[in-house]
Amino acid sequence: MKPCNTLLAFACLLFATIAFSQEKPTKTCKPCESFKQLSLPDVTIEKTEALIRDTIPASQFEPAVIINTPFCRLQGIIGKEIAFELYLPQNWNGRFLMSGNGGFAGRFQNSLTPYISQGFAVAATNTGHSGFSEIQADWALNNMERQLNFGHLAVHRTTVVSKSLINAAYCKPPSYSYFVGCSRGGGQALMEAQRYPDDYDGIVAGAPAFGWPAIGAKGISIIQKNYLDPKNLATPVITQDNLKLLQEFVCKECDLQDGLGDCILNEPNTCKPDFGKLPRCPGNVAGKDCFTESQISAIKAIFDPLVVDGKQVYPGYPLGLEAIEGGIDLWIAGTSPFLKPSLHYYFSTGIFKYLVYNNPDFNYQAYNFNNFFRETAYASAYLDATNPDYSAFRNSKGKMIIYHGWNDPALSANATIQHYEEAMAKNPDLSSFIRLYLMPGVLHCAGGPGADYVDYVQLIRDWVEKGNAPEKVVFEKKENGKTVMTRPVYPYPKVAVYDGKGDPKKESSFVLKK
Repeated sequence: MKPCNTLLAFACLLFATIAFSQEKPTKTCKPCESFKQLSLPDVTIEKTEALIRDTIPASQFEPAVIINTPFCRLQGIIGKEIAFELYLPQNWNGRFLMSGNGGFAGRFQNSLTPYISQGFAVAATNTGHSGFSEIQADWALNNMERQLNFGHLAVHRTTVVSKSLINAAYCKPPSYSYFVGCSRGGGQALMEAQRYPDDYDGIVAGAPAFGWPAIGAKGISIIQKNYLDPKNLATPVITQDNLKLLQEFVCKECDLQDGLGDCILNEPNTCKPDFGKLPRCPGNVAGKDCFTESQISAIKAIFDPLVVDGKQVYPGYPLGLEAIEGGIDLWIAGTSPFLKPSLHYYFSTGIFKYLVYNNPDFNYQAYNFNNFFRETAYASAYLDATNPDYSAFRNSKGKMIIYHGWNDPALSANATIQHYEEAMAKNPDLSSFIRLYLMPGVLHCAGGPGADYVDYVQLIRDWVEKGNAPEKVVFEKKENGKTVMTRPVYPYPKVAVYDGKGDPKKESSFVLKK
C-alpha cells in the first residue's frame, strides 16, 4: 500500500499513525492445503505445509532459525523453472517481506525468516536455477531465459505471485511490501526500484552488485596481475606478508586523520598515501618485509580505478583493513587458507564466461579489454541496475535505504558512492526518499571491526509507515550476542566524527562533522 496522497495529507498521516499503533493481526481465510488447487497463470504450487512451529536448519550461509508461530509454507514454480518459497503466518501483520540472493543465487535464502515470528509473510526465490555453490555460473551458459530471470525477471515475478497468494490467503492484499537484500540482493533491490518501482513501498539495498560486466572487468584486471599463470592458481603474486605490511603502512599514514588510533578509517578516501614509499625488495627478489615490482603492480590494480578507452569502468577499492581475515585475503589476494583461488577469480571469470561471452574457455590472461563496452552491452542490458533516474520510484512514494561497508573487499563502496552521486544529480530531492549510509571498518555486508548491525526492516518500516526519515542510524557491533560498540552513521555525504573526549565505543562520543 502506498501512503495517502490527497489534499488532506495531514489527516491521512494522522489516521495512518493511529492505525499503525492499533492494528490487529489478520487470520488466514484459506486452509494451507487448499493452495495446491489454486489456479494462477503460469504458476504451479508443488508443496504445502501447515506447521505450528519449525526450525530451519543452519546452512553454509545462514544460522538455524526457529519460527515460533503457526504458519503455512508454500513452494512452487513460476514459468519453466523460477522456484519460490512463501511463508504465510497464521497471525499476519499485513506486511509482505522478500529477501534477496547472494552471488550467482540458485537457492532460497532464509536470512529474513525470523520475521515470520513477527507476523510478516516472507518470500524468496532461487532466481530460476538450482545450485549449491553461489560462486558458479555455468547454469547460465547459452541460456537466455535463465540469464534474464537472474537479471531481473525472477524477483519481479516472485513478487507479483507472492502478493496474489497473500491476497488469497488472507482475503486482502498486503498493506505494505518490503524488499531487503545485500550483495547480489542489493543489486536486486536497486533493480526493483529502477525497473519495477511499484513492487515495493520500502527497499533496503546493501553493498549492491549493480554493474555486472564492470565488476567482472575490475576483477579480471586484478587477477591478471595476481595470477600470472592461469595454470598455477595456487600461488598468487600478493602474499599475506604483503597485506600485513600494507595495513601497517596505511594505518600509519591515515589512521589518526579521524582522531582515533584504532586503524578504522572514518573517511578512507581523504587519505592518499604514496605507494612509492613501500619498501622494495633488493634485486626484486620476494621477501617478507618488502614488495617486488609485480606485487606493487597487483596492489595498485586493487586501489586504482579500471579505465578503458579513457572511460572509467569501475573505481578502486577504499584503503584500510588490508590484512583482516575474511577481507582482501579471501576476496582479492587469494591468501586465505579457506579458499583457493580468490572469490574475485570465481566471480569475475564466471561473469565473463557465462554471462558476457558464453564461452567456458574464456582465458582471463589473454583478455585485453578491446571492444569492452560494445561486447558487454547485451549483458549490461539485463544485468545492470545503473540507471540513476529514480523519479518513478519517488512518484510511487517508495523509500530506499542503501548501505555499504567502507572496507568491503567484494564490491567497492566507491562504486555505490558514484552511483548515488549520479542519482543525486538526476534527482535533486533524492535524500527525501533514498539515503546512503557508509559504515567505517565494515567488510562485505557485515563483519570487520566496525559497527555493522541494525534492524533494517524496522528502520525502513519507520520511514515508510511513520514518516520517520533516518537522520542518524546507530549501528552496533555484537560479539557473542552482546553489544560491544555502537557508532552513528549519517546519510551520505554527512559524516560522524569523534568528539575527542568520550568513550570511542559509544555512539554518543561522535558528532556530525561540520
